[in-house]
Amino acid sequence: MKYLAGTYDIIVIGAGHAGIEAALAASRIGCKTAIFTINMDAVGNCPCNPSIGGTAKGHLVREIDALGGEMGKTADECFLQSRMLNKGKGPAVHSLRVQIDRDKYRRVMKRKLERQENLDLRQAEIVEIEKTDDGIWEVTTRLNAVFRTKAVIIATGTYLSSKIYIGEVSYESGPDGIFPASFLSKSLVNLGLRLRRFKTGTPARVLRSTIDFSKLEIQEGDERIVPFSYHSREIGENKVVCHIGYTNEETKRIILENINRSPLYSGEIKGKGPRYCPSIEDKVVRFADKERHQFFVEPCGLETEEMYIQGISSSLPEEVQNKLYHSIEGLEHALLMRPAYAIEYDCVDPVQMNATLEFSELPGLYGAGQFNGSSGYEEAAAQGLIAGINAALKIKGEEPLALDRSTSYIGTLIDDLVTKGVSDPYRMMTSRSEYRLVLRQDNADERLMPYGRKVGLVSDSIWEAFKSRQEIKKEEYKRLKDVVFQPTEELNNIIVSRETTPIISGIRMLDLLKRPQITYECLTPVDKTRPNVDKSIFEQIEVEIKYEGYIKRQLSQINNMRRLEVKKLPHDVDYSKIIGLRLEAIEKLNLVKPENIGQASRISGVSPADVSVLLIWLSQNSKGGKINE
Repeated sequence: MKYLAGTYDIIVIGAGHAGIEAALAASRIGCKTAIFTINMDAVGNCPCNPSIGGTAKGHLVREIDALGGEMGKTADECFLQSRMLNKGKGPAVHSLRVQIDRDKYRRVMKRKLERQENLDLRQAEIVEIEKTDDGIWEVTTRLNAVFRTKAVIIATGTYLSSKIYIGEVSYESGPDGIFPASFLSKSLVNLGLRLRRFKTGTPARVLRSTIDFSKLEIQEGDERIVPFSYHSREIGENKVVCHIGYTNEETKRIILENINRSPLYSGEIKGKGPRYCPSIEDKVVRFADKERHQFFVEPCGLETEEMYIQGISSSLPEEVQNKLYHSIEGLEHALLMRPAYAIEYDCVDPVQMNATLEFSELPGLYGAGQFNGSSGYEEAAAQGLIAGINAALKIKGEEPLALDRSTSYIGTLIDDLVTKGVSDPYRMMTSRSEYRLVLRQDNADERLMPYGRKVGLVSDSIWEAFKSRQEIKKEEYKRLKDVVFQPTEELNNIIVSRETTPIISGIRMLDLLKRPQITYECLTPVDKTRPNVDKSIFEQIEVEIKYEGYIKRQLSQINNMRRLEVKKLPHDVDYSKIIGLRLEAIEKLNLVKPENIGQASRISGVSPADVSVLLIWLSQNSKGGKINE
């Protein structure tokens, strides 16, 4: 028999990376919040790789931190090794990635939830979500406890009706042997949500002492440690090394001889897998001409002997996995502590949501993370933060926070999900942003910290530090304009050594830094008035100076885009009644219900001609007083 167990402003379902950020944001903004998890020991779990960040993902973590989220701070507390990726490329794609202590990360995040004011952490499986006649949401646990709430955030990750596959064996389970959420999908369908089936995979964990590291390449961390969070100062030194290895022709042979035993190829798995993180079976089949595939051996923590084999996820039978791992140099005697597996799960079609991550037809219901069809810890945390902020702002009667593509990778991520939808698990990449030179990870604070401050998630101390940094940066720009170098022998020797033309008259330091070959670092011997401030300020200024023309061009593109974003479209319009739209455009527009012309222009199947029709229609109806732009 059901019983009323409590009332909250906001209830979050799931305590993974999305749920954690959602619950912390909502409670810190001032809403009485509860977060439910199937297993208290799975809070903040990293069921796949023991790392945070990476290409484009590092940008997301920095943006989460600038808005007042928790992932960056916790990653800094738990880091084992830090590396800045893509340093050989342009600054737009520099991305921070850290190996973390997986178990410590989980424990630290759980404790932060437990200590947070206005937040209750509870273990229960939510089996039903309903909306009552009075507009209040009710969630029911498997033990028949009913909780009433003004808003619900679904952040179920890969637990929703999840199923594990290892060769011919399959069984209902969440990641790492945790119970799945077996009953909630039916309730969501009853609410009118369109669900789909996705799949992802996890490599094996191997006992450290059974690996021959002498046959693997060492991958050191960076000498200079750069923290993720603006709260962090010194976070220590690298504590571990990682290793690199390669599969071989024998590995390939074993996989191909047993490919029919993979549920991916036998037809057992129906869900769509991630395009940019394929299993080793997929790699061998899709890239048949490659003789070998790279993988990484990464520690899972300081107090465990488990090693994560990044790059060799699989759903082959356990005995085949043993053979393929043992065929690899360095892993000949490896003990598989946990076999690799594939997991299939339910998620939602994200085009049913708007940019606040609220379901358009179900006010007060939000989705975040892998439930929305994305993949990755960082993508999940970013969505959870935005969903938590917006649920809280709605309850408080304040304007929502909807980040557009020009502000952030978070805005790009959410816009892609709710506008274009997903056919496979969505992964953030720098190439997805058309404004990536403006949206660098080094300027996340400038772009997003004012938003975090406005909603109440950025503390006074961090805000004052931000303002101080901006003042220092302003003063440094002034100094660069005022400092004039004369053509001395010492300076010209430096300039010539950098393979650029020596100067014959005085030159401002600002103009000298515009040369691609000249850096702050090389000018150190002659730069006598340089202030003693954080090195990252000089690095940021140098990027802005050298890429000034390109940045101006992107800012112009952003201004043009915003002219379309301000042209709002009514939510209740029937696009089949607008003369001149193509049939495909009508279908897609009625499905997505874009909020403005800019969003409509990014929908797959909506052509520039369709956008012109919408602009004409909007202009005509606006003049008639039917639409308030």
